[in-house]
Amino acid sequence: MADMDVGDKLCLMGLEDELTCSICLCPFDCPVTIPCGHNFCQDCLLSTWRESYTCPQCRTHFATKPTLTKNTVLSTVVEAFKMKSNQSESGWTGGGLEEDLPKELKEAEPFKTEAVPAATILCDTCMEVVASKTCLTCMASYCAVHLRPHQENLIFRTHQLTEPLGDLSERICPEHHKMMDFFCVSHSRCICSFCLQQVHKGCTFSTPDEQKGLKQSDLRGKSSLLQSKIQKNLNVISQMNDMQTKIKDSASSKKSALEAEYQQMRELLDSELHTAMTTVDHEQANAQTSLQRLSKKFAQNVAQMTAAKECINSLLGQSQTVAFLQASVDLPAAVSFDPYSPRITLDSKAVMGSYAFAAVLKEHLMHLFQQPTEARLQMLKPGEMPLLPVPGQPRHLRSPSPGAPLRAGQARKPPRQKKDQTEKSQKTDKQGKKPSKNMKAAHSMENLLDMTFKEMDCTLKETPRGRPQAKEPKEKPEHSGIPPSITSAAKRTELLQYGTVLTFDPKTAHKRIVLSEEFTKATVSDEPATYPDSPSRFTVCTQVLSSKGFARGRHYWEVKMSSNNFIGIGIAYNSMDRKGPSSRIGRNSQSWCVEWFNVKLSAWHDGSETVLANNSPKRVGVLLDCEDGACTFYNVADRAYPFHTFVFPFTETVYPAFWIFSSGASVGLCTLQA
Repeated sequence: MADMDVGDKLCLMGLEDELTCSICLCPFDCPVTIPCGHNFCQDCLLSTWRESYTCPQCRTHFATKPTLTKNTVLSTVVEAFKMKSNQSESGWTGGGLEEDLPKELKEAEPFKTEAVPAATILCDTCMEVVASKTCLTCMASYCAVHLRPHQENLIFRTHQLTEPLGDLSERICPEHHKMMDFFCVSHSRCICSFCLQQVHKGCTFSTPDEQKGLKQSDLRGKSSLLQSKIQKNLNVISQMNDMQTKIKDSASSKKSALEAEYQQMRELLDSELHTAMTTVDHEQANAQTSLQRLSKKFAQNVAQMTAAKECINSLLGQSQTVAFLQASVDLPAAVSFDPYSPRITLDSKAVMGSYAFAAVLKEHLMHLFQQPTEARLQMLKPGEMPLLPVPGQPRHLRSPSPGAPLRAGQARKPPRQKKDQTEKSQKTDKQGKKPSKNMKAAHSMENLLDMTFKEMDCTLKETPRGRPQAKEPKEKPEHSGIPPSITSAAKRTELLQYGTVLTFDPKTAHKRIVLSEEFTKATVSDEPATYPDSPSRFTVCTQVLSSKGFARGRHYWEVKMSSNNFIGIGIAYNSMDRKGPSSRIGRNSQSWCVEWFNVKLSAWHDGSETVLANNSPKRVGVLLDCEDGACTFYNVADRAYPFHTFVFPFTETVYPAFWIFSSGASVGLCTLQA
C-alpha cells in the first residue's frame, strides 16, 4: 500500500504543470473548460474577458461569451494533487490517527464556499477541525482526515460531496425526511423525490441550482434596469438644473430687451414697464417652480430605485438557497416610467405679447416724432391709434373697441362738439374720395400692428439686440384683433362648462319677428305680430335681445342659423337705442356683432366694419368673459374654432342680441349637450 501511495504521489507530481492555470500559474481553483479545450481558473478567465472573448492560451476568438461549466474530473484531480502535496510536505503517510495530524494540517485554511465561511462549519466526526466537504448522502460534514473513506473507499463513490454547508436541516423535506433535490417551478418551492412522485406529480421541476441561476440572472437584469433608470433620472435632473440656469439667463436677456424698448418712453409708460417686467418674473418663477417640483419627484424616484437595488444586492449575497428562493423583491412603480425633461421656456404669449407691444408702440411714437409738429395732431385726430389687447395688459390701456383694428378714416367716437364735422368726413369717404396722407399713415400703422400680432404664435427669430423679427406676412383673410390665445381650436367640452340657458325676450322683439318653441326660435315673418307696445321693443331693425343679461363671470351659448346671409349675432347694452338706423347692432357704441351680409362676414362695432374670413358656419358659439371684457365667436363643428374676438371693458350688463333680415330666415338658441 505504501508503494502504491508513493507511485500515486510521483504520478500526480508529474502532472503539476498540467494542473496549473496558465494565467495565475497556480493549481486550478474551480477549473472550467472553454470550447477550444483549454482549462483555466474560473475567476482568472472571467477577469481577462472584459471587452472580447478570446482564449488566453491559443488566442481563439469567440463571437459570444461561451457557457462555462466546471470541469469536475479535473477539479477532483487537482484536489487529490493538493492533498498529496500537503502530505508530502509534512511527511505524513496517512496511516496514523487523528492525534498524529500535523499542526499545519489542523490549522490549514479551510475550503470556503461562495458566501458562508468554512471556518464556521466543523467536522461532524471530530467536532474540532474545520470541515473540508459535506456529504449530502450522509448529511454530515467531514474534515480532510475523516473525508478519506469517501475518497478512497469504493463504497462511498456514489455519495454526493459538496462544499461545506452549515444548516443541513433546511435541505431536508419536513414530510418525507429526504433531501430536497428538486425545485417545483409550478409551486415555487424545493421538494424531495417523494414529493415529486406524489403531491407534485406532473408539475414542472428543475434542480435548485438551476433555479438559483435563473433567479440570479433575473435579479441581475432587474439590477441593470434599475441602474439604467437611475442614470436616466440623474441625467434628466442634470438637464433640468442646466435648464434652470438657462431660464435665468433667458429671463435676464428678456428683461434687458424690454428695458431697452421702454427706455425712450419711460416717463410716459413707467407703470407698463413694471407690468411687463413682472410678467417675465412671474413666468420665470412658474417655470422654476415646475422644474423644482419635477426634480424633487425624480429624486424621490431615484431614492426608491436605489433602495430596491440595494435590496437586490443584499439578496444576491444570500448563501442559503432555500431562503434565497423564498425571498422576493418588488420593483418600485417608477421603473415603469421613463423620465422626461419638460419643455419649459419663457416664450409664453404673455411675455412675447408684452415685448411685441413695446416694440410696435415705440415704432409708432418714432413715426409720430419724425413728422412736423403741426402735422402730429392732424394724424391723431382722424383716428387715434388703439392699443391692441395683450394678455395681462391693464384695462386702462385697452381701446374702446379692440375687437378689430381701426380702418383708414376710422376714429374713436368724437367729442360732442365735433360730431357734425366727423359725420361729414365719413360721408366724404363713402362717396369714393381718396383718403388723406394722414389717413394712409394711420392705416399703415394699423397694418403694422395687425402683422405683429398675427405672427406672435409663430417662431420668432431674435436679432443681436434680442428684438423679435417677424416672418413675412402671407396673403390671408383678415383676423384682426383676435388675441393669440384664441387663434387655435378649443375643445367644445371646455366651453360647455360655462354653458347657460337663454330664451328670447318678447318685450324686445320687432313685430316682424315671430318667437316659437318656448321662445328659443326667432323667425322673420311677412305679417307683423300683435305684440303690445313696449319701450324696449325694436321698431326699425328686425332684432331681438335675450331675456337674460350678464354683468360678471363667463357665459357660453350657441346659436343655430337657417342660412349664412342677412343674419347678425352679437351682444348689446340694454340702454342701446331701439329706434332709427343707429339701433342696428354693431352700428353704435353700445353693441358688438358679427354679421353675414351676402357672401361677406364682418365684425361691427360703433359703425366700424372689419371683414373676416367667411367659413359659412351653421352653428355659432359665443363665449362672454365679463371679467376680462372679451367676447369670442366660434365656428362650432367637431371642435370650436374661434374666428373673432371683441375686447372691451364692459361698463353695463350685456345681453345676447340678434339681427334677422330675410323673410323666413331664423335663428335658434341651442340646447347645450356634450
